[in-house]
Amino acid sequence: MKAVLIELASQNSSLLTIKKINGSHFTTPFHFHDYCELNYVRKSYGKRVVGDSIKNFFERDLVLMSPNLPHMWYNDFEILNNNSNTSAEAIVTYFSFDIIDKLCDNNIVLSKKGNLFEKAKRGLSFTGKTKEIILNHLDKMIDLEGFTQVIEFLKIIDVMLNSEEYELLASIGYSHSYNEKDTERMNEVYKYTITNFTKPIALKDIAQVAHMTPPAFCTFFKKRTQKSFTQFLNELRTGHACKLLQNKKLSISDVCYESGFQNFANFNRTFKEIIGKTPSTYRKEYMFSYNIY
Repeated sequence: MKAVLIELASQNSSLLTIKKINGSHFTTPFHFHDYCELNYVRKSYGKRVVGDSIKNFFERDLVLMSPNLPHMWYNDFEILNNNSNTSAEAIVTYFSFDIIDKLCDNNIVLSKKGNLFEKAKRGLSFTGKTKEIILNHLDKMIDLEGFTQVIEFLKIIDVMLNSEEYELLASIGYSHSYNEKDTERMNEVYKYTITNFTKPIALKDIAQVAHMTPPAFCTFFKKRTQKSFTQFLNELRTGHACKLLQNKKLSISDVCYESGFQNFANFNRTFKEIIGKTPSTYRKEYMFSYNIY
């Protein structure tokens, strides 16, 4: 996948930088940079792309990424069309794993650091108690300065080093090249698809967004994402369907068409292929897990 390299010039002499984002929506394009990133969504929802993974994100989403792993958080249309000035809030921490090497020479800790770094190359979405502990530290850390901020961050590092509560995002062996020429093209393809996936998207239309012929676009897209555009679109629609199925007021037929599928049989088949269960089974299991009746 092609993405723009964002220079974090302010971090040239720093092992840790933390910033708070407040706005109507998230605006950063599909990009990568030379630092690890811990991304905490305080408020907002939509679709996030990490490497070749595309999933829904919600409030309290927490993801760790290694340097040079392309990513983008893109809001759903309800947020994009909202006139509120505070519909998207996040705490984003940039750091280098060198901070551990500079402060610790314990072989066990350094081994854990190496393992965490390797996993972060695919992106880690933290879950469970691990996520809650880290979020509490981040909420404190944003208001601290100097040594107290660094100490709070080291507590987060310790939790991440010893946790098994996470989901790996990008596929095994995912990698991307650094051809800046394709950056804007891929960014526009993502934005157009995420904005319009609830409607039919013809191959000629998405190829036109990329300023390519349909055959050339198919080759271009698959080479950079390791999947066809149809597969990517189905994954996006299925992920959105999972979110809608959590609303018991919507019928499964409503979910099908509101997710962009034009055929109910195709919806059921595609959903089962990607999720491993039918939409009705997914809904029943979700409702049971959260005691929703």
